[in-house]
Amino acid sequence: MLKVIKADLAIIRERDPAARGLLEILLCYPGFQALALHRISHLLWRVEFPLLPRFLSQVTRALTGIEIHPGARIGKGVFIDHGMGVVIGETAEIGNRCLLYQGVTLGGTGKDHGKRHPTLAENVVVGAGAKVLGAITVGANTRIGAGSVVVRDVEADSTVVGIPGRVVHQSGVRINPLAHSALPDTEANVIRNLMERIDLLESQVSLLQHSLQDIHGNKISKKLFSGEAQSLKDKEIIEFIGDDRDS
Repeated sequence: MLKVIKADLAIIRERDPAARGLLEILLCYPGFQALALHRISHLLWRVEFPLLPRFLSQVTRALTGIEIHPGARIGKGVFIDHGMGVVIGETAEIGNRCLLYQGVTLGGTGKDHGKRHPTLAENVVVGAGAKVLGAITVGANTRIGAGSVVVRDVEADSTVVGIPGRVVHQSGVRINPLAHSALPDTEANVIRNLMERIDLLESQVSLLQHSLQDIHGNKISKKLFSGEAQSLKDKEIIEFIGDDRDS
């Protein structure tokens, strides 16, 4: 357990420039405190004495604002930054070096017993307020944008945004877990795409009106179209609204 706690301390010093010393982390980082207490409650949970670890998890919630069920399995070097309002369910699994921000929920769906909460592979970043729901798997090195709701499996090296969460980028390039500004603005790209199409259609309507005037005036008709119309199945639009035809 000491090795795991050391890894939790090391990841905070690595990823948080505000962390100035060991004592500050021990006293002032609720994410670290919640994880340290969870390590203890999880050990008690594994020996099948559920009442005491559940009570300890509720004490942790009161002290830190972070609720972690003692049955959740959490790897080494996990960082819950700020952490207020974070909820992690009983059968959730979190891989090594994952980063969770405030308001994140790793929740279950339905009332069935067994696996009903998500599994995060290594180095997953879950943005503030994001919800990952159900017995799904999120692949390694994936970023989930703030406020997203993820209800389907996500492959490794992906970027997920939106409600419901959509994969808007996927590559094998290692990501910087703190680079939230690097998330693509998919909605803006789609709006820009649609506005360009409107401009094109308006110009074509105007050209058709002039052509009709030329025909009635016994003049030579101008060229009716200038440029190719954009398809409703453009890649950016599919990525934003999804394509569920095969589901």
